[in-house]
Amino acid sequence: MRITKASAKVLIQFLNNPRDDQYGFGLMKATGVKSGSLYPILARLEGLGWVEHYDEQIDERAERRPKRRLYRLTGTGRPAARKAVSDFYEDLGPVPVWLPGLQGA
Repeated sequence: MRITKASAKVLIQFLNNPRDDQYGFGLMKATGVKSGSLYPILARLEGLGWVEHYDEQIDERAERRPKRRLYRLTGTGRPAARKAVSDFYEDLGPVPVWLPGLQGA
């Protein structure tokens, strides 16, 4: 699958933090990808089975904020994301060493 620069940024964020669940605003802040691009990217990745989501289980009054929709890479998504991002960078040159989630892809 061919991906965009914005999709690569989102996937890299997941790959560099594979055990962390991500949420929309956190992804926007970490990647610089705006919401108008981010949510369609997440929907496309869910459609591919690479990412899954669930709603956070919190007491909204106690936390004084609404529940977040959390996203995580699936078992299928990890290797597929590594390959997609690696292929994206292959067109530009060698995979940068600062992408630890891609080493050995």
